Amino acid sequence: MTAPASPLARAPSFDTAAFRGALGMFATGVTIVTARAEDGSLVGLTASSFNSVSLTPPLVLWSLSQKASSMATMRTASHYAINILSAEQQGLALTFASKDADRWAGVSFELGRSGAPLLHGAVASFECFNRSRYTEGDHVIFVGEVEHCQHQSGAAPLLYHGGKFYTEHPL
Repeated sequence: MTAPASPLARAPSFDTAAFRGALGMFATGVTIVTARAEDGSLVGLTASSFNSVSLTPPLVLWSLSQKASSMATMRTASHYAINILSAEQQGLALTFASKDADRWAGVSFELGRSGAPLLHGAVASFECFNRSRYTEGDHVIFVGEVEHCQHQSGAAPLLYHGGKFYTEHPL
């Protein structure tokens, strides 16, 4: 006999550190999400919360802390780009994750079709229409409708697992 379903989730049986540690066991790719603010300034941030959603229409998602300094721009931008980093771009991942760095100093990029920066050397990029946003917990989930994408076949991606950077090695 199974227990009846509860209408509410039970309180967690773990603390934030344990949850973060468990999440860290899921290896992810590393991205930098970029956009242009209304005043034309460039915005970019490192994100590992990227996922495909649908092939038809082509949809992807990523999430951002509600406290992020880039939240206002990302909520209102009509478009953004998701740049999947190569194994050689660990420095960029760290710079764009920093709160104090000049994130764009010396960064090689070009503006995509919608005006969002596309980082040179990325293994793939997705130019997205900012289709929808969902507030869940302390983050906002962004769903982007991909208008253009490109990739470098055979390029090694930057991976993140257990608090460390890696690159892929075929088994």
